[in-house]
Parts: sequence; C-alpha cells; structure tokens
Amino acid sequence: MKTINWKSTIIAGIIGTILFDIVGLLLTGKWWDIPGLLGMKTGLGLAYGVVGHYSNGILLAILFAGIAPSLWGPKWLRPLIFVVGETVALVWLFMLPLLGAGVAGLDASPMMPIITLARHMAYAVPLIFLINYDIKGIIKA
Repeated sequence: MKTINWKSTIIAGIIGTILFDIVGLLLTGKWWDIPGLLGMKTGLGLAYGVVGHYSNGILLAILFAGIAPSLWGPKWLRPLIFVVGETVALVWLFMLPLLGAGVAGLDASPMMPIITLARHMAYAVPLIFLINYDIKGIIKA
C-alpha cells in the first residue's frame, strides 16, 4: 500500500488554488473574491479568508490523493471526476445555497455554475501532474 506524498500533494493544492483564483479573476474581474467572502462572513477579515481558502485547497488535494486510486478512469480523468463531484455536492448543493445564492448559484447569476465549474477544473490541473498513485489491481472500464 502506498502512502500520500505530502509535499507534492500540498504543493498541488496550493498551485491548484492559485489557478482557481486566476480563472476567477479572468471570469469575474475580481481577485480573491472567495477569501474576501470568507473573511466578511466570519468577521475575521481578508487574512483569515486567504488562510482558509488556501487551507481548503490543500485539504481537497489531500482528500483527492487518498481516494484517487479508487476513482474510475485514467489518471488524467480522475482529478476531473473528483472536482466535478466536489463542485456539485459541496459548492452547488451546499455552499452556494447556504450563502443565499440558490442551488448552483443560479439566484446570483445564470453564469455561476459555469464559473464555479471552470474554476474547479483549473484547480484540478496540478492534481493531474503532481499527485502520483498506483492503479495496479484496479479494474479498468
């Protein structure tokens, strides 16, 4: 049984979060909108929001590294499957309704589902290249 390469997983989470933020800037014109929202909603300010946002990116990379061998498909597809599932379950059906934006953020903007999915797809790119795991013995479809 292989263990998680913590260094590459943490780096993948940080780089993925940076890519997430860059795509957010390109699509919304706002930098660090998520950290700003986190800081505002908690009342703890932007610094807390940035730490929380990047910690979440690292945590998601660790979660992916742990379950990646169990996901379906080739190595390049598994991070994409993971982020689509995470976006639907945790962002569209939990976070955005909790923030008052409705399911998938549709009450805020009809573009919200596209923007959130694009940002998470960008996040997945370093997971493809930096997180290594063994898929031997896994049934391939």
